[in-house]
Amino acid sequence: MRSLLNHSTLGIAVWDSDLRCVWSNEALAGYDGISPDRRLGRPPREGLAGDAVGVEAVVRRVLATGSGVTGREYRVPAAAGRRRDHTFSASYLRLEDAEGLPVGVCMLVLVVSERRFTGDRLAVVSEAGARIGTTLDVMRTAQELADFTVPLIADYVTVDLTEAVRLGEEPFERLEPSRGRVPTFRRAGKASIHTGTPESLWENGEVVYVPETSPFMEVLSTGRPLLQPSLDACHDSWLESDPARAEKIREYGMHSLLIVPAHARGVLLGVAVFVRTRNPAPFDESDQLLAEELVSRAALSLDNARRYTRERTAALALQHSLLPRRVHGGQAMEVAARYLPADAEYSVGGDFFDVIGLPRDRLALVVGDVVGHGINAAATMGRLRTAIRTLADLDLPPAHLLNRLDQTFIRLVEDEAEDANMDGAGAPAHPSMGATCAYAVYDPATHACTVALAGHPPPAVHHPGGDVTFPELPHGVQLGVGLLPYESGEIELPEGSVIAFYTDGLVEDRHQDIDVGMARVSEALAQGASSSLEELCAAVIGTLPTKAPADDVTLLLARSLGDGPVR
Repeated sequence: MRSLLNHSTLGIAVWDSDLRCVWSNEALAGYDGISPDRRLGRPPREGLAGDAVGVEAVVRRVLATGSGVTGREYRVPAAAGRRRDHTFSASYLRLEDAEGLPVGVCMLVLVVSERRFTGDRLAVVSEAGARIGTTLDVMRTAQELADFTVPLIADYVTVDLTEAVRLGEEPFERLEPSRGRVPTFRRAGKASIHTGTPESLWENGEVVYVPETSPFMEVLSTGRPLLQPSLDACHDSWLESDPARAEKIREYGMHSLLIVPAHARGVLLGVAVFVRTRNPAPFDESDQLLAEELVSRAALSLDNARRYTRERTAALALQHSLLPRRVHGGQAMEVAARYLPADAEYSVGGDFFDVIGLPRDRLALVVGDVVGHGINAAATMGRLRTAIRTLADLDLPPAHLLNRLDQTFIRLVEDEAEDANMDGAGAPAHPSMGATCAYAVYDPATHACTVALAGHPPPAVHHPGGDVTFPELPHGVQLGVGLLPYESGEIELPEGSVIAFYTDGLVEDRHQDIDVGMARVSEALAQGASSSLEELCAAVIGTLPTKAPADDVTLLLARSLGDGPVR
């Protein structure tokens, strides 16, 4: 076996679990110019030529995960004893003992033609598709691009995006001289072979200075990539107006530059800058081709995130415009409310709340949730809230109001579906649209609160004695089903009682049972009974297991007061 391995044309190196080289063959020495004796006992970064730091990162990942890597480019620079750089195909696999425990990693190096690496690049681009654009956050996507390409392509990478992209606005195709000024760019991602990315003049989120006469402006103006194999801080005239950048180039030995614009659907989103420092090989056309492929993939994810940000911003604005700015309980109740939108990854939902004054000092308390997310859910929420206010003016009992509201909501959804068909959208826009609602009427003369539920969680009540309960109430189906008439139940709310209406986002979590969420709310209400309702709202919201919930959270608190005059 040893004879076979020693005489093979396949270059082989084996590292143990501590990343010390325990064996390598002569074929590998012939490829990268490092003898087996010099390699023995050393980690990859000290025992390989070319992108040794990148190889070590791959070896660590294979050792930790057990997932092998096939066909990764291993480039040996001319400095290792050759007239020109030579490219090899390297594969990595984890070695395991009889019990399946990892004992090391083996690298296999094969001589291939440059043409063969076309297929390898496709594999890299495919892997990039799984690791770049994992969320709908433009900043995170940009950082994922930087992380993926170091040290795969470069030793130092930055990704700068236009301010329009970060805010979800419409960017432009390319810079026009007639615009008269350079738009604002912000650093969105950076990565380096050096810990902490000391080469970067700006932290993520900070505004980046773009010299008017520089390769960066050339790329932004033309919309085409720029390859500068040799970068010289002493002789490149554009650096005279940018001494801070020139100093970084000299300090870290930046010798080769590649700038690729990030385009998607005909608009310019930003630029990715690739720099080599430790890797002695200059960028060439094959590097540019791979970089363009990766940036193009990332740009599509960035544009999707930008469009999502724009829609979410519009939905939030619409929702805030439709929700009451302030709620008043008059002389019947002290009231307070909180609304917390869902995390950016999950978009805005259709939560709503309202407090409506009724004759004889009575008060209507409303909380609901339209199924779905985005602008459509927010718009439907606004129409539903308007319908509730219209029906409340009729002074209907809660159960009767929900019966009427159910029919109104069914017509509303049918109208939206018909409009969508007329616009050529084909199938109805919201075939499964639904909504939940809790509608209650409090009468200060009797301290009775009549509650009707349409697929909504029951309220929590903190009684003056200190107990917190979730009263048993008739639980009707959600709005839009049109099956059964709704029923109501009555709750006694003596002076000082607090009733809490909420949406399911407050108590439901995919990692916890709903009983856990209800217990959280109950405990917070019990502990904060003597606080103001504003403080109590903050305390209840503060029990959420995450500051970025997957669903909207709405909370409406009402504390009964003493008897007031009858109007």
